[in-house]
Amino acid sequence: MKKFVFILKSLLSLFFISSILFICYLLFLTPKEERFNFAEHTQGNYLSQKIFDILIFQYPNYSNAYFEKSVAFNKRGDYQKGFEYLNKAVEIDPTRHLGYRGWIKLMKLKDYNGCIKDLKRLDTLTPNTIDAPWGDNIHYLQGLAYKGLKKYDAAITEFDKSIASQKDSSWVNHNLYLYKGIILKEQNNYKEALHHFNLCLQFSYDKSPEAYFHKGKTYMKLNLVDSSKVCFEKSLTLFKEGYAHKDKYNEIMDELYESDIREALNNL
Repeated sequence: MKKFVFILKSLLSLFFISSILFICYLLFLTPKEERFNFAEHTQGNYLSQKIFDILIFQYPNYSNAYFEKSVAFNKRGDYQKGFEYLNKAVEIDPTRHLGYRGWIKLMKLKDYNGCIKDLKRLDTLTPNTIDAPWGDNIHYLQGLAYKGLKKYDAAITEFDKSIASQKDSSWVNHNLYLYKGIILKEQNNYKEALHHFNLCLQFSYDKSPEAYFHKGKTYMKLNLVDSSKVCFEKSLTLFKEGYAHKDKYNEIMDELYESDIREALNNL
């Protein structure tokens, strides 16, 4: 029995020491790319953040480590801490990280001027490239920022640049046509507004409750009540079927709610 206990203790001790050595190897000696990939895919937990800390200590100009460490803070809404690391990443490699910072300023902070400043700088640094920060065309994002500032002519200019920069019209984010239509409606250009809402519906496979809602609002401006009712009812159906443009992490520009549609129907 004593021999068994001794063997068990020895095995446990060996396992413990091996685990410690493995963790030390993982934290300090593994090639930096492997450590980065491991920490990136376990983003946000304690070990991941510690690996980024060690990478930053060992490689103070490794911009990706600062960037990835910032992401977890930004996802949690701790933007003050997140931007400490993100700003350092931009300082080291602006071409790689300005797009994300501009996107965060637009989508999370509603800092429209800050977004435009970052994206314009990025565009200047990459004159022969159409950048796509976080997967969105850079001109589309700038258009959204100008729209947020109510600088409608500048927004339309950027939206048109976004359309022109796409190799195929099917690549254009259908919400671009929605937002351009909303601006045109605000400018009392109802014919063009309706045209853009129809384009939004064309490229969203007729599944945009927002386009139908604003199309209905435009018909109201033209005193076409029956057409408005048809659009509002279609908008409500699509909304209830789950086609609304939503993001559980971000507040969407001109976000549509079911109460908006019902109120519009009640006001007919």
